[in-house]
Amino acid sequence: MDDFSYPLLVQLQGVQKKWASDPLLQPLSLRAGQLANTLSVLLQKSIFYLRKSDPTYLREFQPSLQPGFWKLPHAWTRTNASLVYPRLEPVDSFSEESSDACLVQLLGTGTDSSQPCRLSNFCRTLMTKTGCSDYSLSHQLLFFLWARMQGCTEGLFHQSQHYIDIFCANMMELNRRAEAVGYTYRTRDLFMENIMFCGMAGFSDFYKLRWLEAILSWQKPQLGCFGKPDAKGELPEDTPHRQGVLRRVRRREKMFTDGCSCHNTATAVAALGGFLYILAEFHPDNGEPHPPAQSPESSYQDGTPNA
Repeated sequence: MDDFSYPLLVQLQGVQKKWASDPLLQPLSLRAGQLANTLSVLLQKSIFYLRKSDPTYLREFQPSLQPGFWKLPHAWTRTNASLVYPRLEPVDSFSEESSDACLVQLLGTGTDSSQPCRLSNFCRTLMTKTGCSDYSLSHQLLFFLWARMQGCTEGLFHQSQHYIDIFCANMMELNRRAEAVGYTYRTRDLFMENIMFCGMAGFSDFYKLRWLEAILSWQKPQLGCFGKPDAKGELPEDTPHRQGVLRRVRRREKMFTDGCSCHNTATAVAALGGFLYILAEFHPDNGEPHPPAQSPESSYQDGTPNA
């Protein structure tokens, strides 16, 4: 499941609300509101297209496309390096199909007419498996992030914050590795996806200014999109990079002839929306914002953020 425009929409709306109360920032607030309105229209068009092209996919993930499903963090914390796994599996450990099936089960939109927040033994094992890396790790986080937004609190979901802490600690480690090897093209998509998901989970240390500058430098200046770089010297498309992490083939990824990537662009704008949201409230200090530390879990009671 790859639709990251909805997080961007709530981020823009959040920024608009924060800036509206400051007379000096009201022009920027209006601009954020205009962008949010434009995005909302485009999202409605995409739903219309999905209804015709892939009605099953739309039905299964309909709850995540509803207003109010994606919720912004109202409390912030930082990753704990002691939770990093001793070793990570070098490749994705489960398929996108398996991940989607567990998300559908969580949402309660499968053909078996089950209730939301149900959990099979298969999905319990899959989504709590240790040592995962790459997109498997980010989809484990997405599962528990959606459980929080869906309001799932019983059984395993009582420990959602515990697993979110573990996954984001390891996603931070992956991002540090990506930075250490110079942000090779193969690392960028996952790098931005990790910022987007862990930022939505309330981890402020993903919003490093040097990472923001890196992401902005990857944008194609003439086209505005993100995708395969034009510069020479990048690793060939068919060569695994030195960390041994293989890029997953996504069923719905689209790469255009101009080098623009749908998924790359979506993760980039959602990550940038997160930077905009946190920097609208907290001034960066020593290269990143430092909001007061508090467990993000406290902002999501019964699936809705506290005021």
